[in-house]
Amino acid sequence: MPRPKRPRCISSRPMAEGFCPSGIRETGETILTLEEFEAVRLIDYEGFDQSGVAEVMNVSRQTVGRILKSARFKIAEALVTAKRLTVQG
Repeated sequence: MPRPKRPRCISSRPMAEGFCPSGIRETGETILTLEEFEAVRLIDYEGFDQSGVAEVMNVSRQTVGRILKSARFKIAEALVTAKRLTVQG
């Protein structure tokens, strides 16, 4: 039986629900979860380190690393393959 997920703190919803490529037909959709969005916002935009984000989101530092890796892959995939990036959760 898997371990239950700890509740993760998200400070607020993003201002935009998603982004789509301009000037080219989109090739699909990539979905970014709210926790992935929050990790990217705190680390890449606000300048927190992973330990600080772990405290804010109420998870372990290793979990923040996994969430961030997944988020960055999804963002890169959307940019490289001209997919719509949707934030939901």
